[in-house]
Amino acid sequence: MPGLDAGAVSLSLISHTNAGKTTLARTLLGRDVGEVRDAPHVTAEATPFPLVQTSDGDLLTLWDTPGFGDSVRLARRLRQDRNPIGWFLTQVWDRYQDRALWLSQLAVRNVAEQADVVLYLVNAAEAPADAGYLAPELEVLEWIGKPVLVLLNQTGPPRERAAEEADAARWRAALGPTTNVRDVLAFDAFARCWVQEFTLFAAIEPLVPDASGRAFSRLSAAWRDLRMGEFDASMAALAGPIARAAADRVTLPAEPLTNRVTGSFGLPNAARTKARSVATDEMAARLQADLRRGMERLIAIHRLEGRAADEVLERVADGVHLDAPLDGTRTAALGGVVSGALTGLGADLLAGGLTFGAGMVAGAIIGALGGAGVAQGVNVVRGRTESSLRWEEAFLDGLVTSALLRYLAVAHYGRGRGAWREGEYPAHWRPMVVDAVVAEQDRLAAIWAWRGDGEERVQRLERELEELLREMALGLLDELYPGALDVDGA
Repeated sequence: MPGLDAGAVSLSLISHTNAGKTTLARTLLGRDVGEVRDAPHVTAEATPFPLVQTSDGDLLTLWDTPGFGDSVRLARRLRQDRNPIGWFLTQVWDRYQDRALWLSQLAVRNVAEQADVVLYLVNAAEAPADAGYLAPELEVLEWIGKPVLVLLNQTGPPRERAAEEADAARWRAALGPTTNVRDVLAFDAFARCWVQEFTLFAAIEPLVPDASGRAFSRLSAAWRDLRMGEFDASMAALAGPIARAAADRVTLPAEPLTNRVTGSFGLPNAARTKARSVATDEMAARLQADLRRGMERLIAIHRLEGRAADEVLERVADGVHLDAPLDGTRTAALGGVVSGALTGLGADLLAGGLTFGAGMVAGAIIGALGGAGVAQGVNVVRGRTESSLRWEEAFLDGLVTSALLRYLAVAHYGRGRGAWREGEYPAHWRPMVVDAVVAEQDRLAAIWAWRGDGEERVQRLERELEELLREMALGLLDELYPGALDVDGA
């Protein structure tokens, strides 16, 4: 049942024609609305879309409007009347002969009659001085008198924060002092991240009419809950495949004693090699399918379309660790055993890549056992009577690195851009993610230590991994957009 003080707030998206209003509407709404074409005057009517609603009955509406057309001529004609907006709205324009003015009239009427706050998009790919439409359109919005937030669209792929702030400062300076333009925000329809929406809502809140203030606060909180729910679901989608990979193990066929001894000296054995190759292929196939399902789940959570590309599992055999039963014969023959050498990621990890070869820069040999007594103790503790294969810890660390990079890519992919497609990561993401993973290597090692027999251990591993991924992802988002997650009222 609606609350006694339930309220409605309306936002109008407005811009020069073909600046990306409908594209941004699709990104915010998470569904395809209107028509998107690279042509002027595609949107021919003002259309309302419910953006978010609360249990109290509050409603936030987003209006997609026709774009301004011949802005210079429009402003010139409006200056001739003492009541320019009133005069303009009473005129009858031919929708075919004077289509630009007719559509502009629809946009002006929507802002004048419906909008509480105006979201005015500009094409940030061009310099403000080159946007001849800018001054006359701001003049029209000034006459209407509604508060305006300028959104910088078409800024390109995600960039470092300093570049975005420089763009915003450049546009603020170009706009100069105006009574109704309250702020300038970078907000690209293709590459915005959901945490930037919190900043947008925080900028809108002081601009809504006083009577709608409490309603908008509730709407803002509801929007935050929606996005944080999607974030939590995303972390679960990322953690599941990695946790299952950590728990995966394939038991190899038992070998005669003579084979084990010759294997200790590195002598080749065709049957052993084939068995390990088959087991590795099985593990890789399971992981590949699981990662693909997790990625498609991530895409769906973000209300995108498209299919996940296959994970590139290169040199996967080097990411497998052989857990073999240590026996007195083997250790006596070698005079010691090296167990658990870190392999798997390769120096490529430092660049954020996902390469599964030997030679991880941060790797080290983590254990060396010698003597028949120690070997017998390891067997007893581990309860192993056969050889088995499992993924190396460094390989699993690499899956975490890759998962965080994929998450950032999906979180920045606006629906208005079309179906999901894998692309290159922005260069500044990679070192950030790698630093985050390296900083948590001790916690990751503790999480991998939970792998073993028993569903309870696997579930605990997945819970702890999901929580760590959540902390790391939030830290990365806060580094990319400082303070956005803590915005009051968002």
